Amino acid sequence: MVQNTSFDTKLEQAKDIPSIFELVKQAVSRSEGMERSGLMLGLSNLGGGPQGFVGAFYPVATNIIVMNTMPLVRIRQTDPKLYKPYVFHILLHEYLHSLGIIDEEATRAKALEISRKVFGDDHAATSIAADLGRFMPNLVYPVYGWKPDQEPKLELVKGFDRSSTDAYIN
Repeated sequence: MVQNTSFDTKLEQAKDIPSIFELVKQAVSRSEGMERSGLMLGLSNLGGGPQGFVGAFYPVATNIIVMNTMPLVRIRQTDPKLYKPYVFHILLHEYLHSLGIIDEEATRAKALEISRKVFGDDHAATSIAADLGRFMPNLVYPVYGWKPDQEPKLELVKGFDRSSTDAYIN
């Protein structure tokens, strides 16, 4: 599949996590015709465990995605060029959960399909979607209903779902 330079350029130019999320929403809308508004993003150090660490989770039937800051920091330290493709993938995966795709295998397959459509086979975001373990060997997807041992201390990201703001505030 040929790379979509528009999405590639937009991801490169994204200045922050909310900008990357807007690109995720565009990709899903174009690819699947599905949308959801009113989501929040909480950043928290969710730590890790013997089985690895979780990149993010979406508590079913809520309006929040919780992203683990530990891998974000690690990627910035070790391979900064993977930061935006990683954030895109994690937000895409959790956004798909928020749209009702709860099954992990189905969510992974759909994230890969969408990444291929918008970036092509050779983009880092597609490679991460195809085999996250190759990039982050200790990162695991949480099982349905997973939650951290303790209530995470969240830092809410301002302006996260900014394209939805007009729907609520006029």
